[in-house]
Amino acid sequence: MANTTFQKTFNLGGNLTVNRLGYGAMRITGDGIWGPPKDHDESIRVLKRAVELGVNFIDTADSYGPDVSEELIAEALYPYPESLIIGTKGGLLRTGPNEWPIDASPEHLKEALDGSLKRLKLDQIELYQLHRIDPKVPAEKTFAFLKQAQQNGKIKHIGLSEVNVDDIKNAQQYFEVVSVQNMYSFDNRKWEDVLNYCKEQNIAFIPWYPLSGGNVKAEKVLQDVADKHNSTIHQVALSWLLHHADNILLIPGTSKVSHLEDNLKAADIALTADDMKQLDSISS
Repeated sequence: MANTTFQKTFNLGGNLTVNRLGYGAMRITGDGIWGPPKDHDESIRVLKRAVELGVNFIDTADSYGPDVSEELIAEALYPYPESLIIGTKGGLLRTGPNEWPIDASPEHLKEALDGSLKRLKLDQIELYQLHRIDPKVPAEKTFAFLKQAQQNGKIKHIGLSEVNVDDIKNAQQYFEVVSVQNMYSFDNRKWEDVLNYCKEQNIAFIPWYPLSGGNVKAEKVLQDVADKHNSTIHQVALSWLLHHADNILLIPGTSKVSHLEDNLKAADIALTADDMKQLDSISS
C-alpha cells in the first residue's frame, strides 16, 4: 500500500514557521530534573547538534533544573539563529528532585517570566506556555496576567499545558492560544478531543511523554512496524505522531547526541496506511 504523507512544518501563531520535529530540553538537567547535568559538555553538544540537524523549535521551562535548562540553551546557542524559536513555560515551583508544586499566581509568573527572559538573554519570549492552571488561583487572574505581559511585549505568543477543551475556550477569551502541550502518545490518547479541537482552531498540539512505555502489547506492534522500516520502536512511535495530525509538534528530549540523532530520523520514516491502521489498533 502507498506511503502516507505529512506536512514537515507548522505555522505557529500564524507567523512562526517551525519544523514539526523539535527538541525538548528537559533532559539536559540532573537526575529528577534537578540541578546541573552529569555531563555539561554533552548537553551543550546536544543543543548545538539539534540546530545543526535542522531543529528550529526548542521547548524548555524555568522549572527544568530549575533555571539550568534555560541557562544551557543560552550558553550553547546565543546569539540565536534567526530561525530558532525557543518556547519556555512558567507556573511550577521546584522544592526538590521530581517535585513540581503548582503556582500560577500573577506574582510568581511575573518572577518566572522575568527570570526566563534574563536567562535566555531575550527581550521577548516568542512562545510562553502556562505549565499548569493553578487550582488555588482563579484562572481568570492567570490569563489576565499573561494577556498583560503580551501587551507589554514580553511575550509574543501564549500556549497552555495539560488542559481540556473548556480550559482552552476560557483562555481564548483573553488571548489567542497558539499551542497546547498535553500528555499524549499512540497508545495513550486520553486527550484526543483536545487534539481535534486544536486542529480545528489551528493550534499546535505538543505531546509530552510521546513514547509512553511499559505497554507490552503496544511495544510488540511497534516492533512489527519498526522491522518493516529498519527502524526503532521509538522512531516509529514518533513517526506515528507526525502522520496522525499535521498540527502535532514533537519535542522528544535526550541528553545524548546519539539519541538525538536517532530521534530526528523519525521524520524520514514513511508509514503506510496499513502501518497506521496497525498502530491505531492499540489506542486506549
